Amino acid sequence: MNNSTLNLLNKHFSLNPQTANILIVGLGITGFSIARYLHRHGFQFSVIDSRENPPNAEELSQLSPTIQLTAGAFQATNFTTATHLIVSPGISLQQPLIAQALQRGAILVSDVDIFACATTAPIVAITGANGKSTVTTMVGEMGKAAGKITAVGGNLGTPMLDLLADEVELYVLELSSFQLERSHVLNAAAATVLNVTADHLDRHTDMADYAAQKQKVFRGDGVMILNADDAYVSAMQTSERKNYFFSIQQFIGFHIAPRDGVEWLVNEETDFMPCADLPLEGRHNQANALAALALGTVVGLEKEAMCTALRSFVGLAHRMQKVAVKNGVTWVNDSKATNIGACIAALQGYNDKVILIAGGDGKGADMRELRVAVAQKTKAVILMGKDAPLLEQALLGIVPLYLAKYIDDAVLCAANVAKTGDTVLLSPACASLDQYKNYAERGHKFAAAVMALD
Repeated sequence: MNNSTLNLLNKHFSLNPQTANILIVGLGITGFSIARYLHRHGFQFSVIDSRENPPNAEELSQLSPTIQLTAGAFQATNFTTATHLIVSPGISLQQPLIAQALQRGAILVSDVDIFACATTAPIVAITGANGKSTVTTMVGEMGKAAGKITAVGGNLGTPMLDLLADEVELYVLELSSFQLERSHVLNAAAATVLNVTADHLDRHTDMADYAAQKQKVFRGDGVMILNADDAYVSAMQTSERKNYFFSIQQFIGFHIAPRDGVEWLVNEETDFMPCADLPLEGRHNQANALAALALGTVVGLEKEAMCTALRSFVGLAHRMQKVAVKNGVTWVNDSKATNIGACIAALQGYNDKVILIAGGDGKGADMRELRVAVAQKTKAVILMGKDAPLLEQALLGIVPLYLAKYIDDAVLCAANVAKTGDTVLLSPACASLDQYKNYAERGHKFAAAVMALD
């Protein structure tokens, strides 16, 4: 850690190795990356985790046997001597002992804050309810195609503190609302909120609070990339900053326009490429590509490099991924659609009606928001998981509904309902944690069940 980083941490957070007594709350992927970074740079810290057998406990002891780890239910004594708290994104700041420690004067710091103090390379920061992993990966591929040493991570893949390296020329970070909620000094060269739709309302007070946390990605003085088609996002525009818009509904900023009868991705100055050259299906992926082009343009990536990256981008696992065609039925895995907005976006990408598999943990969202899209774009819905009853209540009378317990049962049910030429879409509109470790396990089990069909 150089003197500049130390000076910034001390200036903004009174954080220095001589006086700080840091408590890391949570030993998941993010918490352990923070522990590695602090240990490498000589900070004193301890770690707590509410799980009896936290992940990375053995790795922490290998890092240093003197690091104190407390596992199990939080106790007040864990927090009394801490001067600084670094709370993992998966843990609510409203947890009573955390809230009390902050009220007593403990200083909240995040890995985003430490990262922002530790690098002078340009940062592209991407958040939104849906599409952020796709856009993050797109911009990362654009940077590499342009010949820049590019590091990609954050909420997606590698924790951001593990990305830090002197040779990196461009950082591309996916950031969740929980990461942004506890960040203070991020100053990205280019940043975007892709959209704001109902998600994580079990942790955020309401949609206004959720949007306010997302808006924190725009701290600093960089260029703001805004979705002109989203009322929450377009309202974030400010005359004090440079703004670029992207839109799939309007001729504004980075948008879609006809060229000799063919739709192109364009902005006011540049025609980039025909929409048909994108390997990804769906209008929402055209919006993702426009956002990526805007971000790449701001940080000086060449047009041809960006278009080359988009032409070869085949998408992410568990995101509108075709699994198989069996008996004339197409099966699509969109397990990463863990909220209502993502499910609606997936449905709107189809011209013909599909058979939808949905359900899981709805995270407090109002399932009635699915009604219009389900009526327009589905011929039947198969419901599963903890909040299947809520979905059933919200969608009753719109299309035929079927109930299944697990994903395997849902696949069998869909196979019985589907006819030749149909598409079965797993796009749950819910988190997976009621039944599965994560959306990836849910997606893998869906694919396995499809492949096991006769």
